[in-house]
Amino acid sequence: MSRVLPTAIVLALLAATAVAFVITEGAKLEKSPIAGTKVTPLFSQNGVQHRTAHVQFRLRTRERLEAWIEDARGDRVRELQAARTFPRGARLDLVWDGFTSSGIAEPDGVYMPVVKLLRSHRTIVLPSPIRIDTKPPVITVRHPLYPLLSPDGDGRRDSFTVPYRINERAHGILSVRGGQVEFTRSQKQTGELHWNGKLGKPPKAVLPGRYLLTVSAQDEAENRSKPFPFAIAQVRYLALGRDRVVVRPRGKFALRVSTDYPSVQWKLRGRSGVQRTGTLHFRAPRSIGVFRLFITAGRHSAKCTVVVA
Repeated sequence: MSRVLPTAIVLALLAATAVAFVITEGAKLEKSPIAGTKVTPLFSQNGVQHRTAHVQFRLRTRERLEAWIEDARGDRVRELQAARTFPRGARLDLVWDGFTSSGIAEPDGVYMPVVKLLRSHRTIVLPSPIRIDTKPPVITVRHPLYPLLSPDGDGRRDSFTVPYRINERAHGILSVRGGQVEFTRSQKQTGELHWNGKLGKPPKAVLPGRYLLTVSAQDEAENRSKPFPFAIAQVRYLALGRDRVVVRPRGKFALRVSTDYPSVQWKLRGRSGVQRTGTLHFRAPRSIGVFRLFITAGRHSAKCTVVVA
């Protein structure tokens, strides 16, 4: 009898262990009441377009739940959903703007969404952390620069290129007179920005003049750095050194011409010719008076007033 009792106890313990194992394994195989979880991994309260994080999921069963955001210490910082009953199959989209319930912006860091299922007596910390990053990227370019452009499609000085470097993965942005002309597709830390001398929609070659160029960057959290002016681009197609010349009859005079074309055509009181680009040399008309000297380079032209006295 003394041997039977210990044997019975051992058998009972083994049976209890087996039952506990079956129950535990069954709990492991049981599907979570929450499915289809999708959480915004990164955002900024200062983002250009998206300034909130979304916590989305679907309920497999009818549940009464509440949800909140907790910080790295496990403290609750913002309630996302007050206790409420939702039907089976309900799809929830809970939104957090990065602020506490009292309206204070949470600092940069990692936060966890938590869902408490009151009916199932379960609290689930979703395995999808949310990171707040409000620090804008820093982009670096050579400066100051004074590029010369002539965007007329002749292949000479049609565009301007500047290399850049960013301290983190981000888009490079180039703006001309405050209007964005390039937003890089990739978020590489090094690259090049280009301007083809065109603005508007559809893009058209700009008029001659000076144009202020600025650079900035936008990171994955959509933090955008402040535009930094780094270049003044001079756009010219055909420029004359002066627009008025005073000369005696049959006197010689010179006129400086700046253009990408290797040669230019000229006309002055019935006479015409072709000269190499640079300093042009002329002889004034015999008669006293005011005349127009026309200079043409490709599709561009300019004029200079010649006063013979």
